[in-house]
Amino acid sequence: MNKSRPTQNKQARERAKQQKQKEKAARRFEANARKSTQSTSVGGEDPDIAGIVPGPQPSPWGDMGDEEEEKEG
Repeated sequence: MNKSRPTQNKQARERAKQQKQKEKAARRFEANARKSTQSTSVGGEDPDIAGIVPGPQPSPWGDMGDEEEEKEG
């Protein structure tokens, strides 16, 4: 019967655990790097709100609302 020593098994498990931790840290770093480059690729603006001007917005219907008011009045 060839049984390995418990200490050797434990060392192998610890080495595998450390390797997984290193790989996970590298994946996190790459993900953070990708996120930071995506958000600044539009010139430092958030891509969801790029081009939005603060203040009153133009009517999506144009001047249609004004014509109806003139007909009623």
